[in-house]
Amino acid sequence: MGQSFYVYNNGDLRRKDNTLQFITSDGMKRDIPIERIDDIYVMSEMTFNTAFINYISQYGIPIHFFNYYHFYTGSFYPKEKLLAGQLLVKQVEHYSDYGKRMMIARKFIEAAADNIYRNLRYYNGRGKDVSGYMSEIDDLRKKIPDMKTVEELMGIEGNIRKNYYAAWNIIVDQEIHFEKRVMHPPDNMINSLISFVNSLIYAKVLSEIYHTQMNPTISYLHEPGVRRYSLCLDIAEVFKPLIGDRLIFALLNRKQITEESFTKELNFLHLTKEGSGIIVRELEDRLKKTIHHKELGKQVSYQYLIRLEVYKLIKHLIGEKNYEGFKIWW
Repeated sequence: MGQSFYVYNNGDLRRKDNTLQFITSDGMKRDIPIERIDDIYVMSEMTFNTAFINYISQYGIPIHFFNYYHFYTGSFYPKEKLLAGQLLVKQVEHYSDYGKRMMIARKFIEAAADNIYRNLRYYNGRGKDVSGYMSEIDDLRKKIPDMKTVEELMGIEGNIRKNYYAAWNIIVDQEIHFEKRVMHPPDNMINSLISFVNSLIYAKVLSEIYHTQMNPTISYLHEPGVRRYSLCLDIAEVFKPLIGDRLIFALLNRKQITEESFTKELNFLHLTKEGSGIIVRELEDRLKKTIHHKELGKQVSYQYLIRLEVYKLIKHLIGEKNYEGFKIWW
C-alpha cells in the first residue's frame, strides 16, 4: 500500500512527465512519485487540469476535497477498474430484499455498538468510572436483534451514541462540557473535531472500496442517495470507535488538540492549519499500526482492516460466508 498525500498550501497540482508536481502559490516546487500515492486530500485552494486528472485516473487515485472549515465536500472517484456485473446485481438484490438488507444493517450496528462498549470498558479499567454508561449501552445493544426496521436500528444506534458521548466528559482530561452531537454545523470544539475525523475516515473507506469490486453507492444501513457514496457511511460506523474515537481521546488527553487549535471567533468551527495537520499525521500513524489478525494468521494494518471488511461483505453477498462486522477483541 502507498501513502496519502495531504495538500495544505494553495497552489497547482500537475503532471510532470511520468510523475506529479505540486507548485505552491509562491513558486516552490515538489515532485511526488505517483507510484507512492494511494489517495490525495486537498485542504486548500488548488488548481489542476485535465491532463492531471487523466493521469491520476490511470493509477486509480481518488482525490478528496475539504473546504475552509475542513468539512468534507466531495471526492473525485476515478473510473472503476474492477467491474463485476454479477456482484452489482447481488448488491442491489440485498438492498431490494428488505430481509436481506436488515441482516446486513443489523450486523453493522452490532459491530459498532460492541466497539463502542469496548472503548468504554478500556477506560473504565483505567480509572475512568463510566460503568453507568456501559450498563445503559449494554441494555440497548441487547435489543438490536429484535429490531424489525432500519429506522428502529438507527434509533437504537442514536441512543447508544447519546450515552457514549455523555461518557466523553469523564474520559477526556479537558473541560469539554460535551452535551450532545451536533453536525450541521458543529457547535463546539468537540463536535467540530468529531466531524473532521469522521469525514477523514469516510474518505479512507471510499479509497479502500475503490480497490475492490464493490459499488460505493449501494448501502444497507444508510439510505442510498443521502450521500453519493452511502456504503462508506455504513462501513465507517464499524471503524469510527476504533480509529476515530480512540484518536480523538489520545489527542485531547495528550493536549495535542485544545481550544487553541480552533478559531474561537468562528465558534470553534474552523481548525487551524497546525491543528488539522496534527490530526492527519496522527491518523496516518494510527492507520499504519498493525495487529495480529486471528483468522489470517498475520499482521495487518488498521487501514487494511477496512479493505478486509469490504471483502467480508462481498463474501456475504455472493453466498460464500455470512457477514460479521469487525469487533475489537483486544
